[in-house]
Formats: sequence, structure tokens, C-alpha cells
Amino acid sequence: MSYNLKFSRYGERAILIEWPAIIDKKILKDILNFKNSIKDYIIKQKVEIISTYNSILINYNFTIDNINDEISSLKTIYNEQNEVESTNASIWEIPVCYNTEFGHDLEDFSNQKKLSKSEIIELHSNEIYTVYFIGFLPGFLYLGGLHPKLYLDRKSTPNLNIKKGSVAIGGQQTGIYPQNSPGGWHIIGRTPIELFVPSQNPPCFIKAGDKVKFRPIEESEYLDIENRMSKSAYQLKPIKQNA
Repeated sequence: MSYNLKFSRYGERAILIEWPAIIDKKILKDILNFKNSIKDYIIKQKVEIISTYNSILINYNFTIDNINDEISSLKTIYNEQNEVESTNASIWEIPVCYNTEFGHDLEDFSNQKKLSKSEIIELHSNEIYTVYFIGFLPGFLYLGGLHPKLYLDRKSTPNLNIKKGSVAIGGQQTGIYPQNSPGGWHIIGRTPIELFVPSQNPPCFIKAGDKVKFRPIEESEYLDIENRMSKSAYQLKPIKQNA
């Protein structure tokens, strides 16, 4: 399926390509397929690609002199591309402790949504989420597929110190903070898994197009995994390939 894309200059060294402004698995598949189709173009033109839910930003390392020629080349690649089935998508099962100590917004979230904590945990952990893109912070997973009962607008006043590994809900999305940072999402739990390790290649082992499922754990297991990870004695492996 092809979309009527919008191509536009984005500064002197970038081109923005936009799909319909909705969160949709078909659009994500088209974005990833297009990225795969321009691998040779990326190498030749020495560009970097950043993707989101419904757009791709192509950053060049030089000023684009003829924007129309560049856009025309990209349009040709898009219109002539063949659909490529993903062969390396994975499902990752992320352990999460939803205890109040780790999910310090869980009580307030429960009151606002008029759901018990156990209902929130069940709804949150029963879904299989799609990784749409990684951004905001290096390794921050933007996950689609949140149950509508858990939708809640972001906080009006952000928290200035969210702990690394915090699992959160913001609007219609859920995600994991890969490092200590400010943020306005509601924290409902925490994972001991290191999602972003700069010394590794790649630094984030999960990629756009993968899927994530949360597994509730007790604090004792959280501490055990955290301890094993600190000694490089724990490695998360996908529960399924070619998802």
C-alpha cells in the first residue's frame, strides 16, 4: 500500500517526509519498508535517517543545493519500491515491578482512572506493544497498543527526576525511561533491564518494528535481576523472532 506523502525542505540540510498523522501499524510498516529501500541511497548520499510514528527526517551532511532533484529521487524510490517482509523483528518480554515504591504514580493513576491497581497492572501487562520509534532520550521506546482504559493525559507539571527504568503512561502511549531524566508521564512501575548501554553495539538492543510485552515481577526478582545485570550475568533474550 502506498500513501500520498508530503515531502518538504527542513532547513538547509534535511528533508522531511510525512505520512498521515495517525498511529497505525500499516504506516509503521511502510516507513520501515521505505527506510530499507533507500539503504543504498543512504550510503551514496551520506545521510542519516530519523523516523517517528508518521514521518522520516533525512539529514544530509551537506547543504542541499537542488531540493527538487533530491525530493524527486526520493519519490521515485518510494513509488518503485517493493514491499519487504520483516525477517528480524522480535518480541521482548520486559520484567516490571509495579510495587508502589517503583510505581510512585500508581496510586494517583488508580484514583484518576477509577481502576484498582491490580486492574491497571493486568491491563498494562496483557497487551503486546509495537515499538514505533526510539527517541526523546536515547533508548526511549515509544510503544503503541495501550489499552484505551489506561489512556491518561500527561501531567501538567513534569517530574524533575524520573528514575532509570521507570515504566510510564502518557496520553495513549506507554514507554520506558532508559535513564534518569525529567518527564511528564505517569510512572506505574520500573524495570531493572538496561535499555541503553552506550558501550554496546547497537546501544539499544530493541529496534523500531519489534514488539514488547511486560511481565509483572515481585521486588525480590527485580533486585535479583538488577544485581545480575550489574555483574554482566544477565542478558535479556527475545521470546520470539520474526514477530
